[in-house]
Amino acid sequence: MDINTEAEKLKNMEERIQKLEETLNKVLCENAALKSAVVDLQKENEGKKVAFSAGLLESGLGHTGPTGIRKTLVYKRVFSNIGSAYDSNTGMFTAPLKGVYYFRFYAHSHGGTRMAASLFKNGQPQCSVFSWKPVTNGNASNGIVLTLEASDQIYTQLWENTWVYDDINSYTSFSGFLIFPL
Repeated sequence: MDINTEAEKLKNMEERIQKLEETLNKVLCENAALKSAVVDLQKENEGKKVAFSAGLLESGLGHTGPTGIRKTLVYKRVFSNIGSAYDSNTGMFTAPLKGVYYFRFYAHSHGGTRMAASLFKNGQPQCSVFSWKPVTNGNASNGIVLTLEASDQIYTQLWENTWVYDDINSYTSFSGFLIFPL
């Protein structure tokens, strides 16, 4: 392989790309309708970016539960929230647009404790995780693909008389993203 030949090929490719960019900019400047359509398409695609990921505790360590009633888990350590559809004050994900979404949640428990949590769509359970008093630590996860309408709400709840543990490693977490709009 001749390095000078490869360098020349790279230089030629860069020049061709620059000429294409110049031509595209010229066409867009000359055609206001086309430029407007490109801007509209960029705006439309920007609104379709939806993804979030969060851990249960913002800092420190500890457990949530047990309580005598089901408790919505509020994930405070937000790693990403593209599209701002996840609310770290309520633990709710609200679909900003109709589409097919993927959700995954993880739960962690210590030995000798019972852990159970479910993912809900508009108040209806969709899937769950469960660990019955493991000898050592217990972990469980589940994932689901759901078709959502705009404003549908997704959240997880801890079952009554169970608990989950979390610390800076975010063993208990909740994530989701838009696969494609409908």
